[in-house]
Amino acid sequence: MSLLSASEVIQFAVRIEENGFDFYRTFTDKLTSKKEKEIFQFLADEEAKHLKTFETMLKKVESFEPPTSYPDEYFAYLKAYSENLIFTKDKLEKEVEKIKSGKQACEFGIRRELDSILYYQEIKPFVPEKERDHIDTIISEERKHFLKLTDLKKAM
Repeated sequence: MSLLSASEVIQFAVRIEENGFDFYRTFTDKLTSKKEKEIFQFLADEEAKHLKTFETMLKKVESFEPPTSYPDEYFAYLKAYSENLIFTKDKLEKEVEKIKSGKQACEFGIRRELDSILYYQEIKPFVPEKERDHIDTIISEERKHFLKLTDLKKAM
């Protein structure tokens, strides 16, 4: 039995990318090293690309109607749930205070990308089989970002 639609998962992905963009953009402004600023601007740009990719995917999948008579409450729940995953506003604010270098910010980003990958792998079985290729696309994008962050960390 499928509990989630690809549309729901992609909506989560869009929210996570928005929060990731905010995180990397914050460090573009906060860091003083020109090289680190460039790296984090690149990462913010990557999140923006993911966001566009996922928004395009969302337009192509079947629209999801919640199985309840309270769709506004249901989507409010989904929004709140996604905001508490991976990159969240609260985590961002708390981590920004603790992170003092580009390398530390990169390590935080790596952990969040891994969390994202694991999250999507875990929920994939709950999506109808015919829609799982959308989840695979999201996982692939997150893996690329993880690899880029890992390479950037090594170069620091």
